[in-house]
Amino acid sequence: QVQLQESGGGLVQTGGSLRLSCAASGRNFDSYAMGWFRQAPGKERMYIGGISKSGSWTKYVDSVKGRFSISRDNAKNEVFLQMNSLKPEDTALYYCAAGETHTNAKPERWNYWGQGTQVTVSS
Repeated sequence: QVQLQESGGGLVQTGGSLRLSCAASGRNFDSYAMGWFRQAPGKERMYIGGISKSGSWTKYVDSVKGRFSISRDNAKNEVFLQMNSLKPEDTALYYCAAGETHTNAKPERWNYWGQGTQVTVSS
């Protein structure tokens, strides 16, 4: 089992950057693929990207490709989401998740979730 805690959210202007962190506690962090999701008010939780267990592979949805980057540090049990060129439509509650496959876009396929961190992008 693993517990996840996101941090790094906040208020930023359009075009700005934020780096979200997700700290994992528990054992065998490197046995989990990690994903990032976001949920805007009134909308479903959406997959935005994931990273493989080793960190060698990443996947992103088209809306964030080229602007967002996911990395992980297995020695420190952390995964990161670097967000650049932020837009108002990126405003959402951001979640990290742990699961088996980093490419799975369905929230129900992920086993563990953090509580989320709010990102607000002002226009």
